[in-house]
Amino acid sequence: MNPEKLQKYLDQFMDWAVVFVPRFIMAAIILYVGFFIIKKISIIFRAGLEKAKLGPEVTEFLTSIMDIIFKIIVVAVSASVIGIKLSALFGVLAAAGFAIGLALQGFLGNFASGLTILFFKPYGVGDWVSISEKFGKVESIKIFNTSLVTPNDKTLVIPNGQVTDNIITNFSTKGKIRLELNVTMGYAESFPKVKKIIFDALKKCDSIMLDPEPIVGIETYDSHNLVIAIRPYILPDNYWIATFEIYGKVKEAFSEHGIMAAYSEGVELGPIGN
Repeated sequence: MNPEKLQKYLDQFMDWAVVFVPRFIMAAIILYVGFFIIKKISIIFRAGLEKAKLGPEVTEFLTSIMDIIFKIIVVAVSASVIGIKLSALFGVLAAAGFAIGLALQGFLGNFASGLTILFFKPYGVGDWVSISEKFGKVESIKIFNTSLVTPNDKTLVIPNGQVTDNIITNFSTKGKIRLELNVTMGYAESFPKVKKIIFDALKKCDSIMLDPEPIVGIETYDSHNLVIAIRPYILPDNYWIATFEIYGKVKEAFSEHGIMAAYSEGVELGPIGN
């Protein structure tokens, strides 16, 4: 190679090195120091969130978001020191973020709803709730879904987007729920008599609350029977125990007092067996 050309290239490299090597060194220092400081800030930030008792999911998410944002800022500063134009870099990031957002619209919707639930806490783990017409005990609350366990031990996984888009009924807020049960009686029977029989049967049930007093009344007129509503208060965890006990005690009381009911096959009254 021509010595003059070699010298020219060497001089150009030296000029480039004089300009850019210090910039690369400065950028590396900024990255190292910036990431070190971010790590310390993340530890302090996480400790503050844990002290605020926002929950592990919210703590982990907010800490990660803060960590990512600060690291993007540090990288951007380092890139600007080297000479990279930030406008072009942020343009690429914005376009990528927009495309990802469109692709994951439903996913992000559940994510945002999960944060809303974790922050505002309309219910907590262990609460009995009705969500999207599904009744159960809250087993877990995650960023993307809520898990319920129904009284018959089925696990329901409900996307958080559906939770926030529907009415949430929390039965555990007051510490008790009103059970909604129905029995029938024939039109020929005396309602005051049947009502007293039901009340006496409820007093024998250990799984219900007698204060507030249960409500017993005629709910509707069926084709063959009067439909009687029984509305006692119970502890949420006693849902099935109370249901079976009440039906059993009422059936026993009806049989004992000879209460008659119509069968679906006809309008004739027949006795209720033991």
